[in-house]
Amino acid sequence: MSNIIINGIDLYYEIHGRGEPLMLIAGLGSDSQSWQPIIKDLSQNFLVITFDNRGVGRTKPMDIDLSIQQIADDCISLVKHLGFSSINLLGHSMGGFVALDCAIRHPKNISKLILAGTSAYSSERNNALLLDWVSYQKSGMDLKLWFRNMFYWLFTKQFFKNDKTVTEAINFALEYPYPQSDIAFANQVKTITKYNCLKYLPVITSKTMIICGKEDLLFPAKESIKLLKKIPEAKFSIIENAAHSIFMENPKAFIECVLEFINDRKYQE
Repeated sequence: MSNIIINGIDLYYEIHGRGEPLMLIAGLGSDSQSWQPIIKDLSQNFLVITFDNRGVGRTKPMDIDLSIQQIADDCISLVKHLGFSSINLLGHSMGGFVALDCAIRHPKNISKLILAGTSAYSSERNNALLLDWVSYQKSGMDLKLWFRNMFYWLFTKQFFKNDKTVTEAINFALEYPYPQSDIAFANQVKTITKYNCLKYLPVITSKTMIICGKEDLLFPAKESIKLLKKIPEAKFSIIENAAHSIFMENPKAFIECVLEFINDRKYQE
């Protein structure tokens, strides 16, 4: 657990394991701790780098203005600070936008690129949904209801068959010691709605894997593949029994996919 002052922020990051470097970039409202379901296994194979994006977790100041490009520049600054010329990069959802921007603007620093539950831009429907979430926060909506409403879009139907699991997930979110402020959440939503890198996808030179959850409502597999296939020679994998939060609902399949792509070998328990 460490901090570094870069690009006008105090960036919190963690390093786990050893080996070939793999940086993980979290999505909207998520930070370095969101990767817990897969950190242990990935760190047995790679030197895993996680960090708190601008506007979330232990990176300060939280309410700073931000953009996808700024977060991407923070990633590259951290890579250079750690002494790496290039790394493997995995981004989920909004983190996928950031990973794409890194690959587009900093190609020499990205070896292999993994995009999970994401696309080249956020649809008009998604943008309306995200802005509604911001409005619900401003209205003073009960946080239990706010998180439950969000979870409907993140998890599979199967997830909601177990009331205890749903309750535990909501309580975990409510009790998290590093909550995101309403302003910071709104800032992240704003930058998501502005980003569109579709026309730049053909310039990406990194070997790329796109991982989709079969039941993802936010970035449906069919739609993501249609857009992201513009990346030269991109490979695709659709994970069963998973929606948007792919690595939370089916971590084993997710890890297996990552290992196959980076190391060309099967995942071993």
